[in-house]
Amino acid sequence: MTEQTFEIPKECKAGVVVNEGPDFRVEVQMVPVPEIKPNEVLIKLNATGICHSDIHFMLNDWATPKMSSLGTKCAGHEGAGVIVKVGDAVKNLKVGQRAGLKPIQDTCGVCELCRTDKECYCAQAVLTGLMCDGSYKQYVVSPERYTTLIPDGVDDFIAGPIMCSASTIYTSIKDSGLQPGDWAVFPGAGGGVGMQGVQLAKAMGLRAIAIDTGADKKKLCLETAGAEEFIDFKEVEDVAAEVVRICDGVGAHAVFVTAVQSYPSSVTLLGSRVGGKVMCIGLPPVGQYHIDVDPNQLCFRKQAVQGTLVSNMADVDKTLDFAKRGLLKPIYTVYPLSQFNEAVQKLRRGEIAGRAVVDFNKE
Repeated sequence: MTEQTFEIPKECKAGVVVNEGPDFRVEVQMVPVPEIKPNEVLIKLNATGICHSDIHFMLNDWATPKMSSLGTKCAGHEGAGVIVKVGDAVKNLKVGQRAGLKPIQDTCGVCELCRTDKECYCAQAVLTGLMCDGSYKQYVVSPERYTTLIPDGVDDFIAGPIMCSASTIYTSIKDSGLQPGDWAVFPGAGGGVGMQGVQLAKAMGLRAIAIDTGADKKKLCLETAGAEEFIDFKEVEDVAAEVVRICDGVGAHAVFVTAVQSYPSSVTLLGSRVGGKVMCIGLPPVGQYHIDVDPNQLCFRKQAVQGTLVSNMADVDKTLDFAKRGLLKPIYTVYPLSQFNEAVQKLRRGEIAGRAVVDFNKE
């Protein structure tokens, strides 16, 4: 069987951050196609998801270096496409295989964290879209050892967001220790991460409660994502009391916070549930939206607050398998390249239900 070949251009289209900081914008420009090292592959992306983390990198409102100080022009870490070139030392990956680009481009591979399935917390992890160009660029580099393959039956517009948002909330649900039949509450359920979380919770046998606002998000959460209940925080006077009422008069078994504005009130959603957990997923600007916890409450009710950054490679594969089985439905809006900045700014303003995805093959 003849191996596929691809004609690789010298330049490619990319969404480049311009005027980095509070007034940033994303401008479509032609940039050089990167060269690969012997142990790397070159992936031609068909799609990239847009994540709030990208916006934080472009705003530079986290306690991280500026993208520009690290030589990075393109944010993004939710890419899906096809391998078009492999390095001379690549042993297992082949041209023509479908592959994705994740929030972590590479890790050291030898530290204790890398050897115990916590490699995304590796001190030497390379953060995609901050420390190297990310999936806003059509051609991207990925080390063979840290490349994720996309199975047949999962289209690129679903696979892209799975690289970060869906897999991250899958890891959070898994790490929460919830059992089938437990109550899982999702503040920010109408956003891309929350919407995928509601679907995964249902697929894992949990009873999902969506918290958000607006008729469009209500319909998506209930009819498409499969939430058991929807609470509109603009219409319900006491959201915590409503959550407790629905959750057997006790409270949530776990709260999965993707909407950062919900952090200050998140513990109240646990009510008096013994063993209840707040799972932190959304990443607010530095210094904002803290959780004030009463140690007595945590002790007397065995409650906890726990964080999830992104997923390890195994959990990304698991999440892709949920999609392959049809348990993660496509809840996304596809934008052409000409609307790259518009999509990013709409997400920044909170105007997108589900996930925003940019199609590199559509002008």
